[in-house]
Amino acid sequence: MTQYITPDLRRWLKEQLQSGVKATDLVISMTQAGWERKLALQAVAELKIDGWFGKKEEANSLAGKLPEPAVGDGRCLLDAGDREVSVLATVQHPRVVVFGNLLSAEECRAIIDAATPRMQRSETVSEKSVGSEVNVARTSRGMFFERGETDVIARLEARIARLVNWPVENGEGVQVLNYQPGAEYQPHYDYFDARHASTGSILKRGGQRVGTLVMYLNTPKRGGATTFPDIKMAVQPIQGQAVFFSYATPDPSSLTLHGGAPVLEGEKWVATKWLRQGRFE
Repeated sequence: MTQYITPDLRRWLKEQLQSGVKATDLVISMTQAGWERKLALQAVAELKIDGWFGKKEEANSLAGKLPEPAVGDGRCLLDAGDREVSVLATVQHPRVVVFGNLLSAEECRAIIDAATPRMQRSETVSEKSVGSEVNVARTSRGMFFERGETDVIARLEARIARLVNWPVENGEGVQVLNYQPGAEYQPHYDYFDARHASTGSILKRGGQRVGTLVMYLNTPKRGGATTFPDIKMAVQPIQGQAVFFSYATPDPSSLTLHGGAPVLEGEKWVATKWLRQGRFE
């Protein structure tokens, strides 16, 4: 049976948000009442975009203060300073933009070569203690470059800053990940969860994450797509291309649940750039 968000339901959701009910709790209530999760997320997210927040969430909202590529007028090419970048696909909500020609094959090779000697098992933010930990949901190897650590990294960071209209200093260092056959990163969110023990100390170093850029450094033979389960979207990992997405609030209504599908044949190399609210130290 097709489900619709009626004006009455919209008014009720708005009243709940205004009274301080959390968006995540509203989504849970709707799904428990039989609503499709995707529709519940979209309904709540649309209201939050319109400015209807609970008092606590309003302070944390970043609506209107997000990195944003200049794709609103339908342009196909963007000036990234030292090269033109193609716009291959866009989604309004969640804000997703797929780019082509972001990196050259030579730049991809240089980043892989510089990262290879420093690769270690990837970790995730610990939920119960301060720090990070190995997580079975993430089976890649990785490393971080310091911001501006090499000429190629510095050039890429300046390119990204111009492309998404966000200061270089508000970016974390580039992380390089390698996925061997069978490796994956199960669906997750990139914002820092307030319930995790490490979040308080992490936010002191530049505030909340507000955007992610996943760049593909090679092309595996099969598998390895970046998936967005809530919107049924998959971006294939093609060398030199990238996918950008942003999130105005750190909760599931952002619809930015995403993952790295298992590599089925060959290997996958990606570079990820996370963008913060403020200067990342």
